[in-house]
Amino acid sequence: MTDDLYADVLDEQLTRPDGRTVAWTRTGTGTPVLRLPGTPGSRWSIRADRALWNDRGLEVITTERPGFGDSSRLPGRKYKEHSDDLAAILDHLGLDRVYLTGGSGGGPHVLAFAAHHPDRVIAATIAVGFPPLNDDEYDQMIPFNTKAFRAARDGDEATLRELLGGAYEVVKTAPLAPLDAAMATAPASDLAVMSDPAWRAGQEHATVAAFAQGMDGWYDEMLAMGGEWTDIDLAAITTSITWWHGPTDRNCPYAAAERLVNKLPTATLRTLGAGHFEPFMREGDILDELLSRKS
Repeated sequence: MTDDLYADVLDEQLTRPDGRTVAWTRTGTGTPVLRLPGTPGSRWSIRADRALWNDRGLEVITTERPGFGDSSRLPGRKYKEHSDDLAAILDHLGLDRVYLTGGSGGGPHVLAFAAHHPDRVIAATIAVGFPPLNDDEYDQMIPFNTKAFRAARDGDEATLRELLGGAYEVVKTAPLAPLDAAMATAPASDLAVMSDPAWRAGQEHATVAAFAQGMDGWYDEMLAMGGEWTDIDLAAITTSITWWHGPTDRNCPYAAAERLVNKLPTATLRTLGAGHFEPFMREGDILDELLSRKS
């Protein structure tokens, strides 16, 4: 990974009233798009090739949640805390309203921001977002997710820490090895994306950055995602949302995503052709659809 690959990216941060640091990256100029990465992700969860962003004239702001990268940990957090962090970032940058997008573990955070700060969002997109699960849907995921989210749901903190800790120890010396192992039974379309050298270069850089403080941010996030989403009021969401999801996704079950979208009167479900990483290949289409919605 060379410095030249990120020469166009600004690495920025601010201090919140409680003393926490909140960090993000920013690249490009033009229409502002706020990006919320998946889990575990960081402010460096950005495309190694940013041509499709530049071609569309976008200023892309990629955030990271508490405990990841340079952003201070906030034990016991749910969703509202980070939605307020995002509003503070927009205030800092002098941005009133933005397009909003998030994938995988960023999905519920998109919903939280739309619920708590609806006046800051022009339109939103969620790609393969993580939804609340019914009991019979845990086994539809890759084995690592099945075990981790069951532990988070049950409040089994010891099992969750042991599982995440084992992966983190491997990440220290081989950043993508746990992901490769966890995704071994994923759809062929996911494995094809994961074999792309540019994707792997960007993912490795983002993963190393995500765990700069250790694994506690990941642990906090899994507890929030697997527990009750008590501070996301779906009825408060008036933002136009398009939710993209693949029927063979083994990270976030399609049926659960469909059920959640049906609870959102302003949301539309668009079916992808395959698994969890297809949005990487379809990002141009996904962005064009997002940018076509104005309010």
